[in-house]
Amino acid sequence: MPPRGVKKGTKRARQCEKIKRSASRRAASTSRAKQVAARTVNKNRARSGESRTKSRSSTRGSSPQRRGGQPSDTNRQKGQTKEQLYNQAKRLKRQGRSSMNKGQLQQAVAAKSR
Repeated sequence: MPPRGVKKGTKRARQCEKIKRSASRRAASTSRAKQVAARTVNKNRARSGESRTKSRSSTRGSSPQRRGGQPSDTNRQKGQTKEQLYNQAKRLKRQGRSSMNKGQLQQAVAAKSR
């Protein structure tokens, strides 16, 4: 069953079925396969102007097929969280850790680790 707005027998309906088969071959559950197929088809419809509404993120960037399951690029800082740094400082018995911010905790942990 294709997502809403997609008629049976159309290119998008065939695309949806192909994606569902592919997902089920990768051992995804039926409901997960349907979700992936619906999202991919709806994004392709928005990119090609077939849907009434489209989000900005749907029309920018590479197509879902080209991305091929790659994770999205994030601009977040990599590394330990403040909570993880706090617990590490606690194990190292660092005084004053409750009033420290993340940068200070990083410095305290680095100084004690050496």
